[in-house]
Amino acid sequence: MSHLPSDVYLTSSFMHSVDVSPSTPKLQLQLSIPHHDPTYYIPDGNTVLLVENTLFRVHRSTLTKDKSTFDSMFSLDSDLRSSTSTSSVTAGPEGESDDNPIRLQGDTAQEFRALLWALYALPHELTLALTPKANTSQLFNLARITHKYEFRSIEAWALGALTTLYTRPSQSGAPSVEDAEGPSLVQLTELASLCEQRDLLDVATLRWKRLLASGKDIALAIGVAERLNLRILIGFAYHAMMLQGREVWDNDVLLTRAQRIRLLSGHYALGRLWERLPSEPPVLAHSPRCSGGAQVRCNQAWAALWRSTLDMGRQVLPLPYADVVGKLMLAESVAKALVELEIPTQGMLDGMPWCKDNVLAAVAGKLKEVQESLADYFTDVI
Repeated sequence: MSHLPSDVYLTSSFMHSVDVSPSTPKLQLQLSIPHHDPTYYIPDGNTVLLVENTLFRVHRSTLTKDKSTFDSMFSLDSDLRSSTSTSSVTAGPEGESDDNPIRLQGDTAQEFRALLWALYALPHELTLALTPKANTSQLFNLARITHKYEFRSIEAWALGALTTLYTRPSQSGAPSVEDAEGPSLVQLTELASLCEQRDLLDVATLRWKRLLASGKDIALAIGVAERLNLRILIGFAYHAMMLQGREVWDNDVLLTRAQRIRLLSGHYALGRLWERLPSEPPVLAHSPRCSGGAQVRCNQAWAALWRSTLDMGRQVLPLPYADVVGKLMLAESVAKALVELEIPTQGMLDGMPWCKDNVLAAVAGKLKEVQESLADYFTDVI
């Protein structure tokens, strides 16, 4: 049997076809013919590129801006031309006609169109990209393709624009994994990780945290965080799933057996941490006036206050056994109320007259430490 070329395909149809039998579908032979891009097939362009099934005709000098990959690509092509006999060329140099375009693999026409938009845009069009009217899908595609082809300054601009847009008050409402008008939260997180853009990754992580706090898409967050090795998000996602309870873990089809084992491991490890915490007060920063014997008494008072703070928080709002983060957040609220005299201190601050203002920083520091190390508790059982 002979094989059809890759750009020819068969489809079921009842028009312009040949009957095989009364009971069989009719076949239509169609050619997938590349078409000109309506905006970026520029008549006086000197380089033709094929992306998916779209032909772009642009100026080679434009593509070589910003010391991009195209600069070295075209330089190599020029060297090859000069060392190749013209008699061996049959279809003409690559990129000089629709019949022999430069073929870009792995890109979409939308992505390449976004790149050309940035390269050919007028100042007022670029300014619009920093307003609420910006096309976030276009900026997302621009960031991806400029990263691939090493348009470094344009990539930085696109990532900065996305970060600005997603931190605006209008974008900080109820988060959602899907976005009908722009990239999904998963895509945004993948982009930030790919480009190693810390600010955008922080924005995406904050949105994931809001979703986790509402109990949404927790298993999805675990999968994305593990695939991209995002340690902070791994910890928060596993912690959120742990608080859902064993019955939820067992029935969530997105969780693997290994992830369920890590949840059990984390539950046990955090439970042990909670049992140790009352006897392990965090380090308290002492005032210069607190020295010698005064510092010894201050440390003793702080240890007693730390235990009382944890106990009072537990009495105010009983939380699940292994919810160390929630309990420390309560302890932080209790400590603040004690230091600011919103509740009776019962003499607990008397032994630390110069250092009581440092109590909040000590509690907050412990909470941050546990939050940032959550992923370390949800480990594989060896």
